[in-house]
Amino acid sequence: MTEYTQILVEKVEGIATITLNRPEKMNAYTRTMGAEIMSAMDDIDADDSVRAVIFTGSGEKAFCAGADLTPEGGGHVFSDPNEVDDLSDPKVRDGGGKLTLRLFESKKPLISACNGVAVGVGATMQLAMDIRLASENARYGFVFARRGIVPEAASSWFLPRIVGISQALEWCYSGRIFDAEEAKTGGLIRSIHPKGGLMQVARELGREIAQNTSAVSVSMTRAMMWRLMNADHPMEAHKIDSRAIYRLSRGADAKEGIASFLEKRPPEYPAKVSEDMPDFYPWWDERPYS
Repeated sequence: MTEYTQILVEKVEGIATITLNRPEKMNAYTRTMGAEIMSAMDDIDADDSVRAVIFTGSGEKAFCAGADLTPEGGGHVFSDPNEVDDLSDPKVRDGGGKLTLRLFESKKPLISACNGVAVGVGATMQLAMDIRLASENARYGFVFARRGIVPEAASSWFLPRIVGISQALEWCYSGRIFDAEEAKTGGLIRSIHPKGGLMQVARELGREIAQNTSAVSVSMTRAMMWRLMNADHPMEAHKIDSRAIYRLSRGADAKEGIASFLEKRPPEYPAKVSEDMPDFYPWWDERPYS
């Protein structure tokens, strides 16, 4: 397994846990951390034994206290500090956005277990995750306007889709830090849990997915939900739904799903995400910065 310096990766019972691991810096984000998370996701997507991914932070205070802007942390982590004239130059690209785009491409469901402070990129990286849980001491902040910049990590795309445009603008306009209760009321998180029980709930959710569902079905569902919610017409979703149902209903997992249901036993789905995705996947067009 790859050795990482700023994250920990554990794989148990079909669940991979990625822990941001700079507790002495409240898990502040660096380019190294971003690169390590993306590398870990490449490994996880290729590992058919992993059925779900949990993200959390080391220690009891923070999930991720934003970007580490100190010299020790690399200073400018959002983009290359060398000035360029051409704004299409790759050096202009936001590092947090590279990370959330990689998370967006995940073939596995992503669960955030926010165990403390999550501001700046610590908050925006969680937007590309599918289910967000929080501990009682969690704090969030989209603080960019208070730093003289703008929301990053493609959060101008993710945040309004999750919480609605009005709530997204209020949080970003004010840049204030808010607690888990406000995050739940605003639709950012699913639920709030005692600090000591957060990971247990996250793992139970991961196990529910890992033990009861088809990996290919879940991977297709994730891609369809994220990509088709912005289609111009429901016909676009109907086209993909129809193709997916046609292909998957004739596959081994559908046969096993029906058999296990009729026989009242736990399913043992044979299909693998690495080998058995439908032949039209991925159906979307290529994008720049691929």
